[in-house]
Amino acid sequence: MDVEHGAHQGHARVRGPDDNLADLRRHERDFAARSGFTYTVLGGGGDRIVGCVYIYPAKDGAPGAADVQSWVRSDRAELDVPLHDAVSAWLAESCAGLAVVVVR
Repeated sequence: MDVEHGAHQGHARVRGPDDNLADLRRHERDFAARSGFTYTVLGGGGDRIVGCVYIYPAKDGAPGAADVQSWVRSDRAELDVPLHDAVSAWLAESCAGLAVVVVR
């Protein structure tokens, strides 16, 4: 199982408050429809966002498959590989019963 880590590094763009709110509302709708799942990654104290994990159905439409991407803030780049490893382990354990799990 492979998890693409650092998917958004180097592609950052500044979001204005309205654009950011629209993005959050889209993730909320996806979650409510069970069509996508976005997780906020918090720092050790739990009070500061350091990144995100996105889980969406695989673009190739394979049943039971998902595309997974994660990113961390540039000032917490040292967490990129540990986040990748933690998400990979979590998915391997949580999705073991599925016939196909494709994680990119």
